[in-house]
Amino acid sequence: MLKIGNFSKLARISIRMLRHYDEIGLLKPEKIDSVSGYRYYSEAQLPLAGRISALKMMGFSLSMVSEILQSYEEPETLKEFLVLKKEELQEQADELNQRLLLLDNTIQLLRKDDEMMKYDVTLKTMPQRYVASVRQVIPAYDQEGVLWELLYKETVGMNLQQGDPCYGLALFYDEGHKDQDVDVEIQIAVKGSYEDTEHVKFKTMPQCQIASATYKGSYEKLTEVNLAVANWVRDNGYEFDGTSFCIYHVRPSETQNPEELVTEVCFPVKKK
Repeated sequence: MLKIGNFSKLARISIRMLRHYDEIGLLKPEKIDSVSGYRYYSEAQLPLAGRISALKMMGFSLSMVSEILQSYEEPETLKEFLVLKKEELQEQADELNQRLLLLDNTIQLLRKDDEMMKYDVTLKTMPQRYVASVRQVIPAYDQEGVLWELLYKETVGMNLQQGDPCYGLALFYDEGHKDQDVDVEIQIAVKGSYEDTEHVKFKTMPQCQIASATYKGSYEKLTEVNLAVANWVRDNGYEFDGTSFCIYHVRPSETQNPEELVTEVCFPVKKK
């Protein structure tokens, strides 16, 4: 039998935490001296202590650790717990990476001159075009990829001929910015004539006048580019006139480096 101090050293778990594990029934001593109240553990409990520590390091709460330990000897059940935790941690990692990217972009902007932070806004006409499109309400703006996957999946055998120029863009229909359940349509310009599929619709988009700004870099810069366009619209006597959209000149499917993305932010406008 091992005194709690010795067991603590061997298991690399603090005495305070061992006492807590005892209180919640997670790892109870093999024996408690009725006179002194000393806790004693057996060497056979060291593997259990190791499992608890490992599960905690993976990010499981103590309540979840207790639940997992009940099925620890069942590989398939244990695997399910681990896979779910991995997916949860991956989501957290993705969110953290986005925050780090935003911080990096902001730091870079602070190092640049004011002139370097300006974006050129131009007034031009978006020509009439024939497009393949998918429009759905999706969980969030950064989930737009599901629409592109749906378009490619349902047209893979149709031998689509790309338009010239081959605009690939996304339109945002909600009246204002939303944190979830956003109404988005993606389009790609094509040549020829095709039958609609379950989700992909083919249609002709009319010509429109737009104020646009093209920039290179991650989508975290969209807010400042939008500001540049809004200031141009105000200063030049125009007003917004329709659904805004982004043209993807270099898309995420073409590069893994966010700084290599090239996006054109477009707002339909008309003269006041």
